[in-house]
Amino acid sequence: FKTGDKKVITGPFWHEVFTEVYDEAEDDVSTTTSEPLPFFEDDASTNNVTAQLGSRVHLHCRVHDLGEKTISWVRRRGEELHLLSFGRHTYSADSRYSLAFEHPNDWRLLIQYVSERDEGYYECQISTHPPLVRRVHLTVVVPKVEIVDERGRPLQDKFYKEGSIIELRCVVSEVPQPANQVNWKHGTRMLNYDTKRGGVSVKTEATTNGALSRLYIANANRNDSGNYTCSLADVAASAVSVHVL
Repeated sequence: FKTGDKKVITGPFWHEVFTEVYDEAEDDVSTTTSEPLPFFEDDASTNNVTAQLGSRVHLHCRVHDLGEKTISWVRRRGEELHLLSFGRHTYSADSRYSLAFEHPNDWRLLIQYVSERDEGYYECQISTHPPLVRRVHLTVVVPKVEIVDERGRPLQDKFYKEGSIIELRCVVSEVPQPANQVNWKHGTRMLNYDTKRGGVSVKTEATTNGALSRLYIANANRNDSGNYTCSLADVAASAVSVHVL
């Protein structure tokens, strides 16, 4: 953005701050030409980052020879720029955003509890004149969870005879990171660590883009009837109605 560009700032205070910073930067160019210019460690024009819905993600910005210049993060929405951080201070009204500096030179932007609306472009800017800009594009992936039959088809109801073994299969897909939080519930009762009933086991294994989780319940009885839910943390879930006859 340019000095005094009102699209960058939402109020007169930030207009004055940014104008002052960039006016000083312009003066520095003419008076301290011997100073090395800052530069980004990664010379790619755009960095692509993928995050899972509900997770936390760092957007990296490694800068060398920063000197007296200042780093800011802004969110780009079309032609609008929204200030998220300036120096080591966070200025977003959304508390999920924060500046998480990592020594020696990584001005990371941390986004917690990633939502679908977080997808888009972010800019790490150095207060030179004109500003040096590094763009990061964040893609948010929504995991898919399905309870399926032996042929991989989605299930809504499953019938068992008393005394048989209940076996339910849950497929988690479209997950960019290890799916290690697959939980099973019967109604509101967690089954992963169930010791009250006995004969309950959960086996989860990683797949190429998610996980396959199996729930086993030995010696089924009518008390085992009801809704069973497979979920990935609090992000996505699938349910099936089990009938023990």
